[in-house]
Amino acid sequence: MKNTHYRFLALVTIVLFASLQIKAQDDLIGLVGEDKPKKELVKNAFKSTRVINGHSMEFLLPGTLDFRILHRFGQLDQGYKNFFGLDQASMRLGFDYGISNHLMLGVGRSTYKKELDGYIKFAPIRQSTGSKSFPVTIAAVAGMTMNTSDWSDPTIQNYYTSRLAYYFQTIIGRKFSEGISVQITPTMVHNNLVATSTMPNDVFSVGFGGRVKLSRRLAFTWDYFYLVTGKEKDVNHDPLSIGIDIETGGHVFQLHFSNSTGMNERAFLTETTNNWGKGEIRFGFNLSRVFQIKKNKKVD
Repeated sequence: MKNTHYRFLALVTIVLFASLQIKAQDDLIGLVGEDKPKKELVKNAFKSTRVINGHSMEFLLPGTLDFRILHRFGQLDQGYKNFFGLDQASMRLGFDYGISNHLMLGVGRSTYKKELDGYIKFAPIRQSTGSKSFPVTIAAVAGMTMNTSDWSDPTIQNYYTSRLAYYFQTIIGRKFSEGISVQITPTMVHNNLVATSTMPNDVFSVGFGGRVKLSRRLAFTWDYFYLVTGKEKDVNHDPLSIGIDIETGGHVFQLHFSNSTGMNERAFLTETTNNWGKGEIRFGFNLSRVFQIKKNKKVD
């Protein structure tokens, strides 16, 4: 009986010791799990969903509406007769809406060729930190434009589809630090109808954009698109825009200089006829005002 009693006490001691050891291991694992950094999206690579002309890697928060006014004056080299371009202007009004952290869409209307445009932007991968982080944002944009101006020759048969154009692009960008963000944007524009037989229906380009933070509320931005195809000598040129972003609370105010007149992808990629080298530059501004339409219970 005495041996049995000792054996029982020994068994209980072993079980208790094992239980305490397992619990200690579980607590340790729990502490390690708590210390494991959570995945967080990298934001504010750009202060706007557009660099200047082109889309940026940035997305609106879910339930957020962005009312945008893009304004471009005439050429500065026209001198005092046109008040250095201020007597002329073209503009685009647009509304962008954030559906999720990875999806947004927008519509707009331009005075240039009275064009309507719409797009959808989706990022399957966004730059993030912490667990399962990724070093860059990869986003895809698909858009369509429609020319609503009168037919140039109404006496012939014109087709509705001739008014349409499409564009597709991929944005690959990275925020390197609080002060520097860079992106590259391969783009294809398809015009259902072109002006001459020598112009291609499909135009391919590669865009480059960036932002350098100058102060808490100021940043230097630029975007440039190199036309791989579709560039005709002395007819159209690569669009280049440089500017300053000014952040004022809910507003983002962009002052910039550009050689393009149009402010949607079809227009500035296929119909930029001005040349920076000849001083054919236009001053303009973009104004963005953000409204929170829908409250979010949880933001990833």
